[in-house]
Order: sequence, then C-alpha cells, then structure tokens
Amino acid sequence: MHSWWESISRARSRILALNSLLPPDPSSSLSLSSLADSDQPALSFLSSLDAYSLFSSAISAPSSGSGSDPLCQWLYETYLSADPHLRLIVLSFVPLLTGIYLSRIHSLESTYAPSLAGFEAVLLAIYSTEVKSRAGKPVLAQIPDLSQPSLYHSPRNKQQRPTKPRPLVGILSAPLEPQLAVKSTKRPIIVGVALDCYFRQISQMPSWSKVELCKYAAAWAGQDCVCKNKFDAEEKSEKEYANENGAGYFLEGSNLSNGFDQNGHGNGVEIEHEEDVVERIRELKIERVDSGELELKGVRIPLAWEVLQPLLRILGHCLLGPLCAQDVKDAASVAVRRLYARGSHDLLPQAILATQSLIRLDNRARETAQVAAATSTPSNATTPSKAKKPEVLLVSK
Repeated sequence: MHSWWESISRARSRILALNSLLPPDPSSSLSLSSLADSDQPALSFLSSLDAYSLFSSAISAPSSGSGSDPLCQWLYETYLSADPHLRLIVLSFVPLLTGIYLSRIHSLESTYAPSLAGFEAVLLAIYSTEVKSRAGKPVLAQIPDLSQPSLYHSPRNKQQRPTKPRPLVGILSAPLEPQLAVKSTKRPIIVGVALDCYFRQISQMPSWSKVELCKYAAAWAGQDCVCKNKFDAEEKSEKEYANENGAGYFLEGSNLSNGFDQNGHGNGVEIEHEEDVVERIRELKIERVDSGELELKGVRIPLAWEVLQPLLRILGHCLLGPLCAQDVKDAASVAVRRLYARGSHDLLPQAILATQSLIRLDNRARETAQVAAATSTPSNATTPSKAKKPEVLLVSK
C-alpha cells in the first residue's frame, strides 16, 4: 500500500510540475491538474491526446532543446525517477524528441540553431539506463538449425545419423559502452537505443505517438520519388503472371525489372506505370499515399543501421499489430515504402530486404481484410438471435 501511494504521489507531483512549465492554451479545455487528481495520474496523462498535443507544441518551439530548457529537464528528471509509468510518458515522446533533434542536427540551418544539449541529455538518460540494465552484455538471438526437423519443417537432406544440434547465436546489439556526451560518431547508437526502448514498450504507447514516428520516418527517408511504389508494381506483375500461367507466386530465374528471363526471352511481365501503381495502392485502401496528403515532419537524414533496425521493428508493429488503429497502419505503410525507395537509392541490402518483406506483409494483410469484409454477411437486425445458455461453473467443495 505504501509503495502504491508513493507511486501515485510521485506521478502527481511530476504532472503538477509540468503544468507550471507549460504555457496556457486557451483553445484547449484540458487541465493537467485534473489528470494529476485521477486514480492513475501517469496512465491518464499517457492516454490523453490533449496533454500530448500541449506538450508537443511547447517542445517544438524553435528555441527548445537547449541545456536550460525546463521541458527537457522535466523529461530528464522524470525518466530518472525509475517509476515505470512515468517512464512510459517519457518514452511516448521519444518519436517527437528524436524527430526534432535529428532534423535540426542535419538541417542546412543547423549552424545557426540553438544548442540541443537538453535533447541530448534526455537521450543520454535513456541510453545510460539501458547500459546499466544490460550490464555490458550483448543482445543475442537464438537462430534455429534448419538441418534439424522441427514442428514447422522437415530438412531437405535427411542425415543418416542424428547429430546433436549446433547452437547458433546471432548478435542483435553489441555491448553498449558508457557515454558522457553525444558525439557525432556515437549519435546513431544512442538514438537507436532510445528507439529500441520505445519498441519494447510499444504495446503501451498511444496511437498518436506511433503516427508521429511514422511521419518522421517518412521524412527521414528523403524525397518522395516513384521508386517507393516499384515493389508494389513488381509484386502485382508476379501475381498476374502466376495466375495466367498457373505457376507459383514466386518466379525463379526471372527478372521482373525488364520483362526478360535469364535466357533473354520475354516473359510477358512488364512493370506498370506510376498510374497503375497508384491504382493498386488505392485498391488496397492505403490512405494518404501522397506526401501532400500525409503531413510529413523533419528532413532527410543519414540512416545508419543502428537507427534503421529499431525503426523497422517499430514500423512492423504499426503495420501488423492487431490492435493498431487504421491511421497508424496507413502512416506506417507510407513510411515503409519511402524507406524502401531510400534503401534502393543507397543500395542498402538489409534495408531493401526488410522493407520488401514489410510491404509484402502489408499487402497480404490488406487483401485478407478486403476478402473478409466482402464475404462477411451483415446480420439482420429483425432476425431474433438465439439466446445463449447460461454457463455452469462447477466448484469443488
């Protein structure tokens, strides 16, 4: 009881402290003091769009992010409080924080921009906490040995004698080194760790925070070019060719980019024009396809793999999460296609393979949803439904 009340009191004091820092907004009827007086102040703040918007408009000011910025100091002290619910509030602002920080760092006017030591202090607080929790150990992943049978597959080449499976371990993240400042060479690692911490708590993040990240990810990818729809066109050509020839979905030994196979013979597959691709996206009901309809934030930045890896994990959740809202999925769909175009321009194999997989899964999910919506018959309201039998619970004495 004492621990619970101490957590409530701490959350109330932090929210009331923020209320004194934020400028009054006459257009909003929100009162942070009312959130502080709720039964769960931190979670009430986390689920309030008005509170997020009020903080977002204040932290997005041109003079924000300096070492003396009170909002950055509030984020820093709140995250170091070690309260899990208060940390969720800080993590919900990670997309906004990293978006503003990276955009200002890499903008053309960065030489005239104010100091960003406040943003860097918050990122270092998240990074230092993660360094302490990992205790100098890398993040590993167990890779299954495909030579051994499993529940999902049988090996092609069956071994005469069963051998002991070899443990295969992949390194997802190398051991983290303590950092006292955000240097240019360590910036991708520090930002990537902050995004990874956000991903691990993404199921508790509000939808508007996820949309914010998708908008920044689309802007980080760079200019809006036709390449973002190239894979949709190739996939559609593969499917049409497979349906016409009775072949499987994947075509082996064919080059779909020029319509010829490896022997130089035409395979009858050509990539559609941009109008056909846009029509394809409209069929899949991917809303706000054009950058003019989706309000992008930020500027084009260098995308190191340390930043791109957690970013793609977040976008994968936003695309395929069963509880994600439709606007989150649409924003993630645009961002993934923009990142695919960026990876194709920069010749990044890891980014190309990952974004292609996400685009393919996104298309399958939308096609499945369309089929389910078309086949589902609406229930007749006038038809009486059969009453369900009451459940009988057997209790042993």
